[in-house]
Amino acid sequence: MSVHPHFVSLGMFIIDEFTFADENGIGGGGTYATIGARIWLSPSNVGMIIDRGDDFPQDIQEKLLSYGSDLWHFRDHSDWATTRALNSYRGDVRNFGYLTPRIRLTPRDLHGTRLVRPTTLHFICSPTRALEIISEVEQLDGWKPILIYEPIPDRCVPKELPTLITALPSIAILSPNAEEAFGLLSLTSPITRDTVQTAAARFLELGVGESGKGHVIIRSGALGACIAARETGCKWVDAFWTPADSQNVVDVTGAGNSFLGGLAAGLLLAKNDIYEAALYGSVSASFVIEQGGLPSVSANPDTGVEEWNGDSPQRRVDALRQRHSTNK
Repeated sequence: MSVHPHFVSLGMFIIDEFTFADENGIGGGGTYATIGARIWLSPSNVGMIIDRGDDFPQDIQEKLLSYGSDLWHFRDHSDWATTRALNSYRGDVRNFGYLTPRIRLTPRDLHGTRLVRPTTLHFICSPTRALEIISEVEQLDGWKPILIYEPIPDRCVPKELPTLITALPSIAILSPNAEEAFGLLSLTSPITRDTVQTAAARFLELGVGESGKGHVIIRSGALGACIAARETGCKWVDAFWTPADSQNVVDVTGAGNSFLGGLAAGLLLAKNDIYEAALYGSVSASFVIEQGGLPSVSANPDTGVEEWNGDSPQRRVDALRQRHSTNK
């Protein structure tokens, strides 16, 4: 009997290019979400599809394989290039644009691979594409994955809200970041914990999940993450690194994506306690922001236990749990 993975992302793999540097980097929200889950789970329990063009760099290949060869399902294309995007900056404002055509993934792409029918499915797209993905999922008998939807930033505008409302009943976890949430809801107030909770409550009023029993998680950077449900209201999970730890925050690219991968892993490890699962998400994000690009994984020479950036994810989640217990 085949065993289905716990977490799969339909997000894309992208080779990032930068206006200020010659080297290329590993990018794509799906990639970061997958690594966020991989920090907690074995490669065989996590995965995503990577469309590998004829220009795929060897150093990127080696970096990806360092996380486990089972993690990735490569599809080779000899007749076109790997998806690439250019990142440019004006001050603190990041501009992002694709340099090559995108290959979008849908649940149908998982057929015939070990990634078929995962327990949890993560996707990053417009509300319109979210409806298409949901339709494909619903066409498969006997598969009811936990759907984690991350709206794509440039579609987080008021005119997309009606389409999003149509998708919401099928989504277990809706997770924009604070700016995206405010954009969808036409909110212009400063981003604070109080205004984020107001945004989360508005989404819940629209009916997230089956019978309105889904969750809204608004990722809010240094403020932490707001986890909201109709029955339990809003609870906050802190960012692992506090303002006093600013030296550990190097590059926040992919932090939100990795949070959701860690959250998905946490749902398995914490037996679907979403608040506890969010602690795992916060820790995943903490490893991603410590450097430009993805964190490194290695085995502790004494114990053989897997470490990320030379530290234990379990140690961090225990410390974060203790911090929350102390602050109650």
